[in-house]
Amino acid sequence: MTERVLTGITTTGTPHLGNYVGAIRPAIAASREDGVESFFFLADYHALIKCADPERIARSRLEIAASWLAAGLDTARVTFYRQSDIPETTELNWLLTCVTAKGQMNRAHAYKAAVDANGEASDDPDAGITMGLYCYPILMAADILLFNAHRVPVGRDQVQHIEMARDVAQRFNHSFGQGRDLFVLPQAEIEASVATLPGLDGRKMSKSYDNTVPLFEGGPKALKDAVARIVTDSRLPGEPKDPDSAHLVTLHDAFADEATRLAFHADLRSGLGWGDAKQRVVQLIEAHVGPMREQYVQLMAHPEQIEDILQAGAQKARVAVAPFMAELRHAVGLRRMVAVPQAKAAKVHATKSDAPVFKQYRESDGQFYFKLNAVDGTLLLQSQAFADGREAGAWVKRFKQEGASALLDAPVALAEGVDRAVLEAALADLLAAQA
Repeated sequence: MTERVLTGITTTGTPHLGNYVGAIRPAIAASREDGVESFFFLADYHALIKCADPERIARSRLEIAASWLAAGLDTARVTFYRQSDIPETTELNWLLTCVTAKGQMNRAHAYKAAVDANGEASDDPDAGITMGLYCYPILMAADILLFNAHRVPVGRDQVQHIEMARDVAQRFNHSFGQGRDLFVLPQAEIEASVATLPGLDGRKMSKSYDNTVPLFEGGPKALKDAVARIVTDSRLPGEPKDPDSAHLVTLHDAFADEATRLAFHADLRSGLGWGDAKQRVVQLIEAHVGPMREQYVQLMAHPEQIEDILQAGAQKARVAVAPFMAELRHAVGLRRMVAVPQAKAAKVHATKSDAPVFKQYRESDGQFYFKLNAVDGTLLLQSQAFADGREAGAWVKRFKQEGASALLDAPVALAEGVDRAVLEAALADLLAAQA
């Protein structure tokens, strides 16, 4: 079975090592696995929640896209796009909003943190809190569920949002699935050793805290200057240091192999000075990211190349989600209006007698096929040849269970002259007849 992996980065600032370690690196590694279909995006709608500076958002979109590509993202293997180029995302966001409990949003970490901060400042609990911040988890759920992602690489602080997406998906499935699961329940995937990378001050490395170590911007000097500002304790050279309580060590270990990690820990316990330790960290990180920096600089000099890549990715993404979005619209009742014969006007649901029909057969070449005919006998869909009749039957079963969603990777072709929307409506009718 093909697994889908999806992740994104909010475009509110210059990419930093936390972005690379927590999202970019594990996502690229996952995209190279066999049997994986990957979707990576620039979360620029999410950026509007946190940033009101248009120029900063525009610059960040360019920098983050260039960072993904320079880090080795293969756009021939993955679907790479901007969130704002996929209108189906905001449409699904509304469908999910309509089944999401307000109480669940009250428990979201970001909202609660903002309310607590207002309380500490003796301000109104909701001062400065927008509906964008409040409903942030629903938009994130739409990002994930639109592509029915199985795995979502995230930092540990984002796990709650994946759990919320699962809860919303289950509620939608129960309300509109008619006994079947429209949405896959996603799983959070965390790189165990560096789930959340600390910043210069020990808090989570974040653009919001202005405590980041740049990934590419500023070159080796910017990297060295940032690492030099990492807060350490006051132990002098020669005094033993505890590697398990030092934020600098966490940063080091995110880029070190096991042997290098153990040696660094041992040297700190033996009295390695923090200045020398920081120099080692800079050398280790530079050895890792330095070779990618040249490609980053080249891409930043040619933003039109990045734009072409993102436009192609958006087209690919929309082709992937269009049949599923049509199925979701049908599930909630946003259906095409079609003429109904008077004798059948009282019927509320389609029945097997007035639904499209799948037919399996074997040709003289010994190969097995299946096709889908409309109620009037018109050919809508034709399969490729199968050596095994059971394989053809498995695809028919999948169409009957998944409807238009199965079109994403099915070995089929539309019949000549058939509009895709007509086919999707027919498959939706077929699902309704079986409900």
